[in-house]
Amino acid sequence: MSDQAQKLRNMISRIQNKEEAKTIAVVSGKGGVGKSNFALNFAIKLSQQKKRVLLFDLDIGMGNIDILLGLTPKKTIVNMFEESLSIKDVIEKGPESLSYVAAGSGLTEIFNLEHTAFADFLQQLQNLMFDYDYIIFDMGAGMSVTHMNFVLASQECFVITTTEPTSIMDAYSVIKFICSRRKDIPLYLMINRATSEKDGRQAYHRLAMAVEQFLDKKVKLLGILPDDRQVVQAVQRQTPFILFNHRSNVSQSLSAIVKGYTGQSMNQKAEPFKFISRLKAVFSRKVD
Repeated sequence: MSDQAQKLRNMISRIQNKEEAKTIAVVSGKGGVGKSNFALNFAIKLSQQKKRVLLFDLDIGMGNIDILLGLTPKKTIVNMFEESLSIKDVIEKGPESLSYVAAGSGLTEIFNLEHTAFADFLQQLQNLMFDYDYIIFDMGAGMSVTHMNFVLASQECFVITTTEPTSIMDAYSVIKFICSRRKDIPLYLMINRATSEKDGRQAYHRLAMAVEQFLDKKVKLLGILPDDRQVVQAVQRQTPFILFNHRSNVSQSLSAIVKGYTGQSMNQKAEPFKFISRLKAVFSRKVD
């Protein structure tokens, strides 16, 4: 009972102080750029910094967060809708106190729901907003309507790309589409698998300049992760690379990225209830 009472006091304190979870959508223009692997390791590193993190795998049918973790979830987001479960019923525990929701398979469009069911989902999601510091949505590559709605509602969006020209063009296309729907969303670019710091920065500057010139939008550099053999080995072992070898180049780079990100975002509190109100709006096609 004392633990429950403490949790209730903490939630009341967070609500009174308007400390709602920061919502982050992680997207990519195409598959194969390491989006889910980045989202998972970024979330774990935040957890290591004593942040309360919930990672949502929304790539229904193609999700792989549980595979990257080497875990078999008891329930998935598909089970939640098919069996009328609550969100808390499908939240799994991962390493370093990370909470995550596995995507599952079997549904092509999870939010083709009756009004009452969708309203219940939103209420449950709202109740979680004060339980966590960060809620991270790992979107499917290519962006369905459902995925885009979550992006448009989130406080921030991370776009993952590699230095390959095709990947950069795909990232530009995603950014263009996002900006056409919501111009004010803060966008961060994450350059993955860079052969060198120089190549990574050149890729960022090429894309950032194109976005600013043609879309009149500034894109911040979240960071650059090197092409590291340790990542491949970690995936083969089904262990997040930040835990597989915390001294590897890629792990050291990620640690610096998370430290820089949390440092600059400490004073950027989420506006209470804005995420849910935006989500309601975009799903009803009333985007503000």
